[in-house]
Amino acid sequence: MTLASGIIVTQQPQEVLQTLISLKTNELFTIIDTEQKEFLVADADYAIAKAYVASEVANFIILIAPRFSAVAQNRLLKILEEPPKNKHFILITESKSSLLPTIKSRLPIQVLSDGLEEEAFELEMSSLNLARVYEFTQKQKRLSAVACKGIIERIALEAMRSGKYNLDESTLKVFSDSIKALEVGSPTSFILNTVLLKLLAKKRR
Repeated sequence: MTLASGIIVTQQPQEVLQTLISLKTNELFTIIDTEQKEFLVADADYAIAKAYVASEVANFIILIAPRFSAVAQNRLLKILEEPPKNKHFILITESKSSLLPTIKSRLPIQVLSDGLEEEAFELEMSSLNLARVYEFTQKQKRLSAVACKGIIERIALEAMRSGKYNLDESTLKVFSDSIKALEVGSPTSFILNTVLLKLLAKKRR
């Protein structure tokens, strides 16, 4: 698990929260843990208000609820897509099916089992080829910049795990440069395609 914007689906939200806290260095945490079964519009408005409080360091706004109401999710859409400076959102919930497609397209999703294991990544890095790159990028055409950052981070992690790539300094720079490009508004589909094609060129034969 990494400290990054995203959605975490788990039956053990408090254990996940403690794991995130253990990863904290100089970041700020704003934790909004509802006492009811559903994250409501009032909770969303409170989260948005907190997001607009200026901070000089990264502030992770962590929203925790078994479910997020559809109205609350719609209220959060704009700020998730264009968060204020230094603000990052992590949603911790028990139900992936209750999340709106528009929410799921804006943040990377990590589904944890009871043992808090990572969900298998959709893209199999050890067998990556041009056809799979094309198929994957076509599915991600409406990806937000925040969600794209999460996917690029996962691609880098899975590439390292696979041992199938020559991850020299220039290749690693591709990942960091892509994140910077996303932060200044470069198209997500172009960045994702560029990263995967450059990585494919470094695949060991």
